[in-house]
Amino acid sequence: MAETLLATDLSPLDQCLDWLRQLLILQLKRLKGDLLEQAISPPLEVLHKVFKPHLSRDTIDGEEGLLLALALFPHIQPQLFDRAIQEVFPQGGNFPELGGLRGTDYRGFLPTGFTALYLFAGDDLAQRFHLQALLSPEHWLIKTQTLKLTLPEKGAPLMSGLLILEPELVEKIILGRVSRPVFSAEFPAAHISTKLSMQDLVLPEITKQQIDELIIWLDHRQTFLHDWQLQDRFKPGYRVLFHGPPGTGKTLTASILGNLSKRDVFKVDLSTIVSKYIGETEKNLSSLFDRAENKNWILFFDEADALFGKRTQVQNAHDRYANQEVSYLLQRIESFDGLIILASNFKNNIDEAFLRRFQALIHFPMPNAHERFLLWSQAIPTQLELAPEINLKQIAQKFELTGADVMNIVQYVALKTIHGTKKEGHDKYVLSQDSLLKGIRQELIKSNKLI
Repeated sequence: MAETLLATDLSPLDQCLDWLRQLLILQLKRLKGDLLEQAISPPLEVLHKVFKPHLSRDTIDGEEGLLLALALFPHIQPQLFDRAIQEVFPQGGNFPELGGLRGTDYRGFLPTGFTALYLFAGDDLAQRFHLQALLSPEHWLIKTQTLKLTLPEKGAPLMSGLLILEPELVEKIILGRVSRPVFSAEFPAAHISTKLSMQDLVLPEITKQQIDELIIWLDHRQTFLHDWQLQDRFKPGYRVLFHGPPGTGKTLTASILGNLSKRDVFKVDLSTIVSKYIGETEKNLSSLFDRAENKNWILFFDEADALFGKRTQVQNAHDRYANQEVSYLLQRIESFDGLIILASNFKNNIDEAFLRRFQALIHFPMPNAHERFLLWSQAIPTQLELAPEINLKQIAQKFELTGADVMNIVQYVALKTIHGTKKEGHDKYVLSQDSLLKGIRQELIKSNKLI
């Protein structure tokens, strides 16, 4: 093989695309009828500089580098193919050997599987079949969704599907970072975070112990599954159900787990993506899981009852399809390689057949009087002085409130106190018992705990 013909003063990314252009021009000249023995070797060092920092691979070979570079060029030099074709065929022409498609909004050349086959192997069938194996579902490029070969139109050859590079990989290469996905129809989940820590959680000891077990899994899953080579014996991820009344700390705990493990946490409200239209729910879930694969994220599914509620007898086609959606979600949950937390207000609402799929069921009960006292003590700002007649232990004993209730009340009374103090021209912020009881009453009414 001849030495690669690359200018030494180009950046690695420029060199990578220049290699792709030279390879294209060489094959176009052969297509024109020129008898060329010249060969252009893949610049492995360049390909490693461009792609390896962003991949979980020790090395990539020339064929893999070609596929990656081919899927990357539309994002950086969309004119590359059209200019190369014009250089060799000034009069233009139709070149089915090159494959490729044109989009509706984007009119540049979009590479397909056939494009890769022709650039790599021309008409050599053995070489074409070798490269096609790299686009099979078992190859790491496809398996990790680094590269995708889209499904072709019905009846069209498999290799006529588009070659698409993972959007986040494109962003890493171009910008050196990846933006968090935002909530959309294609990604029906919202990023959640907190500045609080485990010390801020007020929970029963048994609940804390079970959360500690989750932390152990997050810290040591790599050793257990991969260093000990047990990934074929155990499912890749961890599935847990948080159950208990609203406001008892389920979402906050998920956020804190993200902080401790340095993982992004995305909250999915199943009630918002369960569609009344047959097939749409599965499509929404598929889009979510495809984006989340191999990202080391924590997925927090709120309102799990929406899909995992107790099943009734199948009476119509809609019921049968609902069961298919549940089966699909279970399959994706069990194959997901990270932590999945499902949350429900009532464990009894979840079908027992589903509960057996979870490694842990963690109860978040209503806080007892002592825990409510701790919640009040932590929530009230140090700048807010309590009137002498306020007894937080008595307040905690009398009113059954959740942590979320307490935070809502504290926000209400703190703002009212600030407003009243500023209005009267005082310097000290003193919370009166009347104001606190009014805030408690309003919260109890809002939560339907007081009529």
